[in-house]
Amino acid sequence: MGDIFFIPHGGGPLPLLEDPGYARLAAMLQTLNDAVRKHKSIILVTAHWEADRPTFTRLERPGMLYDYYGFPQEAYEITYPAPGAPDLAERVASALTERGFDPAFDDGRGFDHGVYVPMTLIRPEADIPILQMSVLDSLDAAQHIAMGRALAPLLGEDVALIGSGFSFHNLGALTGRGRFDVAKGQADAKAFHDWLDDTICSTQLGPDQREQALIEWDKVRGARFCQPREEHLLPLHVCLGAAMASGMSASRIFGEPVKGYQTSGYQWVR
Repeated sequence: MGDIFFIPHGGGPLPLLEDPGYARLAAMLQTLNDAVRKHKSIILVTAHWEADRPTFTRLERPGMLYDYYGFPQEAYEITYPAPGAPDLAERVASALTERGFDPAFDDGRGFDHGVYVPMTLIRPEADIPILQMSVLDSLDAAQHIAMGRALAPLLGEDVALIGSGFSFHNLGALTGRGRFDVAKGQADAKAFHDWLDDTICSTQLGPDQREQALIEWDKVRGARFCQPREEHLLPLHVCLGAAMASGMSASRIFGEPVKGYQTSGYQWVR
């Protein structure tokens, strides 16, 4: 059975540029190599690609999409030459169609930084085929959980699922440009992540309770401070849907502050 991971990928290319604020995050990502290397391919849901339907790359050799600005030149010279997974794309699209989705392909889009930044740290060998997958621009939490359920049968083929987002994605806070009470913001971020950790990892919640809690995530203290717009949280919902359909349990693999604000990452295994 393929493993499932929700990882924080950091701010732009900064984890690869040795920004000290992302040092602990980068170190955690590097520890995942052994867990990922056993898989034949990876479905990677990136927060940096939104579409009106589940959309996939189908290129054998995706290029690079430098979807950020204002960084040093070296940030635009990063390469991650992993192969694509066009055969897997067809199987995943079929599985989603059976669940009532209308998937699409984008044969021109390269890997965005939600893919190549964390994967450079996780698997620098760049030898595992990656199927890059979008989130939905509807930002509907229940639909992302349903997408994850549709992906679950594919994970029996030595396919890993990685949700690449960021459980704390308040850019004003991360860059220090926001005007707010920092101490209160840090307390709100901790409250939200304490709830998130309990909800994802608790053995006391049944599947229906866990799903409903994640659908109503924005009612929790600190939720909208951590996620002013939730596209960086939704890869977690896809992971959760696949994990619940596969009977997998979660553990937290990252629970450190990033730039002063609590952040979480998770792994699901049988």
